[in-house]
Amino acid sequence: MTKFAAFVATRHPDLVDAAAVTSVTTDPRHAYEHLYTYSTTHIGAFWQDVADYVGIRWLHPQPKGAVVVDESARMDAFPEWFAGARLNFAEHLLFGGRDAQLDMDAVAIVAATEHLNLEKVTRRELVERVRVMAAAFAAAGVTVGDRIGGYLANCTDAVVAMLAAASLGAIWSSTSPDFGVTGVLDRFSQIQPKLLFSINAVTYNGRVHDHLGKLADVVKGLGDCVEQVIVIPHIASHTMDLSGLGPKAVALHDFLAKAEAQHSDRALSFVPLPFKHPLYILFSSGTTGKPKCIVHSAGGTLLQHLKEHVIHGNLGRNDVFFQYTTTGWMMWNWLMSGLAVGATIVLYDGSPFKPTNDVLWDLSSRVGVTAFGTSAKYIQSMQDLKVDLSKYDLSPLHSIYSTGSPLKPESFDYVYKSVKADVLLGSITGGTDIISLFAGHNTNLPVYRGELQCACLGMAIQAWNDKGESVWGTSGDLVCVKAFPCMPVYFWADPDMAKYKKAYFEDWPKLGIWSHGDFVFMNNNTLGVVMLGRSDGTLNPAGVRFGSAELYNIIDQFPQVADSLVVGQKVGDDERVIMFLQMPDGQQLSSDLVNSIKVKIRQQLSPRHVPAVIVQVPDIPYTINGKKVEVAVKRIISGETVIPSGTLRNPESLDVFYKIPELKLP
Repeated sequence: MTKFAAFVATRHPDLVDAAAVTSVTTDPRHAYEHLYTYSTTHIGAFWQDVADYVGIRWLHPQPKGAVVVDESARMDAFPEWFAGARLNFAEHLLFGGRDAQLDMDAVAIVAATEHLNLEKVTRRELVERVRVMAAAFAAAGVTVGDRIGGYLANCTDAVVAMLAAASLGAIWSSTSPDFGVTGVLDRFSQIQPKLLFSINAVTYNGRVHDHLGKLADVVKGLGDCVEQVIVIPHIASHTMDLSGLGPKAVALHDFLAKAEAQHSDRALSFVPLPFKHPLYILFSSGTTGKPKCIVHSAGGTLLQHLKEHVIHGNLGRNDVFFQYTTTGWMMWNWLMSGLAVGATIVLYDGSPFKPTNDVLWDLSSRVGVTAFGTSAKYIQSMQDLKVDLSKYDLSPLHSIYSTGSPLKPESFDYVYKSVKADVLLGSITGGTDIISLFAGHNTNLPVYRGELQCACLGMAIQAWNDKGESVWGTSGDLVCVKAFPCMPVYFWADPDMAKYKKAYFEDWPKLGIWSHGDFVFMNNNTLGVVMLGRSDGTLNPAGVRFGSAELYNIIDQFPQVADSLVVGQKVGDDERVIMFLQMPDGQQLSSDLVNSIKVKIRQQLSPRHVPAVIVQVPDIPYTINGKKVEVAVKRIISGETVIPSGTLRNPESLDVFYKIPELKLP
């Protein structure tokens, strides 16, 4: 961050005060605030600075005199970035930035399974595997704009297939094996992939699970759009009998060997593509409807991820970057971009608690992880299990990233006490919608308990009240008031951009302001951001708005409670707060505990925060990615019928919410 600040100050002495952003005597918060203000005031100049600083490997730079972006355009006019420039995402990930001169014999990927059988792939080997895969794609007729689908484990072949697709200008989209058939078809049937990659089986919780049966149903459901189904022998001991998949199915080895026999002399090349060319299709959660297909650009994704990794996170070629994720979560795409900075990326496929509850830290110790990414839910689980990491050498570890849901203040305490005292704990937020971060980590700023460190450079976010006024020191809706390069290019099959505009611009249509759907508190003293929950899950009894996270933080003080969910229920023109509690197996919710919870909430928050009803349920619904499902439950108890999405980890848990007598509406 300091080096980038000096770089910017040298370029723009009339706009950025070098002493203000680089002096060791300056309060780091004031220094960052000065740099951040520049980044959100002069957005064209700032993003050009980022592109030059990280060394974007342009195949063709912008024509002379071209503007980076039309700064006068409204966000909902979707202004184009770096018009006329050409690049290739795969080239940058394989060879690094301009003049990077990476060590091609350094390890690029470490891939691990539950028993920590490690596969190590050098950058040179990765380039060769991508070359062979790209040749096979070309032989299969893959061209610019074709979709390649992956129903895949988090393995090296998934990375190779993605990079090969990007090298040709094809669009990559993936889901993980824990998705059911309906969840996969809800997604892939919309985008019609030409090729589909998958696996024969997967290991999870110490057991091998056949994948070919589900895959057969997916192939049948997709129909004629899929021309070939390429199956990876992910579990070598499991069958590779592909007869149930029909004539389109081929083993990965045969798919590659056929092309290599015909095109062994085909060199790896990179199609020059516009900055806005589609790279990935990601999907919204779909918990309350069919998933939206969100198309992200190669240039926007690359530039934004490099800003976050290099400038905010200080990652480089000496780092070993691990993110616990599946191929169906945006964090997989974020991890992939670690290759672009020259880092080693670490893939893990399996349960984070098998064969031992510290397996991820065992892996981190073995391979020397320096940056460890995970979910807030995982850190909470470690805390609950009292995981002891004292036997592991975590000396290389300098950063821990937490995302997926708000990281509770007590989890900050746990990390600094039980994981590592001198680590940067970066709680980060953004999401699938922007394939990146609005707020997050910063190696130059202090960490404050319960807060994200800062709004990210170039992301002009604010908390707005109901009047459309920016507020500090009180809660509001998270909005972004200026365009940024990683805005989605479009939604798939949304030619008039109607779904896109409804998703982000419906709240403030006259202003064209991006409304992200989060409820936040922005701290003017620390520059930090506190996540209070989703706006559509915001609680609003008697007109007083607050986030569910405030109540979750109270419930976490009660060890008698296994889990909780808090939503609002419409009652006439008002709303009442409903709290659902899951108790440990065999235990019942007592009236004494209910009273204790209400007293604690009243004392620590306010009488307005006290739930009108507290009721026990057998299970709390979660998505596959570990997020509590508030909105679907809110709709159910408000009288609607909700069709469970394929992204729900436990869809049967929704049934009970239709049948709770205390919640019957008149």
